[in-house]
Amino acid sequence: MNLQLNKAALAAATTLRDEAAIEPDPVATGEVKRETQIIAIYGKGGIGKSFTLANLSYMMAQQGRKVLLIGCDPKSDTTSLLFGGRACPTIIETSTKKKLAGEAVAIGDVCFKRDGVYAMELGGPEVGRGCGGRGIIHGFELLEKLGFHEWGFDYVLLDFLGDVVCGGFGLPIARDMCQKVIVVGSNDLQSLYVANNVCSAVEYFRKLGGNVGVGGLVINKDDGTGEAQAFAQAVGIPVLASIPAHEDIRRKSANYEIIGKPEGRWGPLFADLAQNLAAAAPHQPKPLSQDALLGLFSSEATGRDVVLEPATLEDMCGRTTLAKPSLEVVYDEV
Repeated sequence: MNLQLNKAALAAATTLRDEAAIEPDPVATGEVKRETQIIAIYGKGGIGKSFTLANLSYMMAQQGRKVLLIGCDPKSDTTSLLFGGRACPTIIETSTKKKLAGEAVAIGDVCFKRDGVYAMELGGPEVGRGCGGRGIIHGFELLEKLGFHEWGFDYVLLDFLGDVVCGGFGLPIARDMCQKVIVVGSNDLQSLYVANNVCSAVEYFRKLGGNVGVGGLVINKDDGTGEAQAFAQAVGIPVLASIPAHEDIRRKSANYEIIGKPEGRWGPLFADLAQNLAAAAPHQPKPLSQDALLGLFSSEATGRDVVLEPATLEDMCGRTTLAKPSLEVVYDEV
């Protein structure tokens, strides 16, 4: 009986290994067929996702597209630039208040618009009082109750933190909630580290049968040093736009001024980004190892010349120590 069970377990394990060794189907590179393109945008905190998305969504609306921008960051600052610095009520906060009052949440309670752009914030728990990722999951559950899947938008842009290790923030990739992912990065190691993590998440869920691919990289605060361009080439994704590190952009962004207007100085830049975003096919990236990522930068910038020196017990105790005999009983092999 035990022999039969062992044989069955071995056969099952062999089958699982064979299945795991099968390469996933390539990411579809043809035109997206769904009526609404749902695109998740990821990047390191402070890299300029909200700035990029506010101006991009504004430009897309001026081009005649119906766009919904959803902030999926617990900081709830995605829409602040779009609304001139004003914070709009979040879905989670509004839902909590309405529930206490015995009322239902209406679209007008959580969704607001400006010049053709529709926007809302999912929100999250107060600082130190809950899980931000779980708040995102709860927020999407509320969106579904409001009829999210019946809304008639051309584009839905989701602004996410780059922390895809968290299940909530990795939701669009893990559950095929979007057709493609866009990463925002710059010519610095930390932002490209996050971008590489996003590519790793996409690759991982592709192997589990997922369909989401990476549409490309938006380089923000581009100072021309070229590391972000090299990263995109190395992982196999296109660069959709390079937004320069320019004082005029910095100043206007700090003053909550939209620069993605067709008649403005930076209008052509965001018009091209809107076109590239719409046409971008989802790619299956090839994430880099840590050493390969560091290799994009000079050794002076990353400290690759540093040698890892193992610590000793004397280092940890701050004094010389004597080796103590082990009390472990070692039996002779039988």
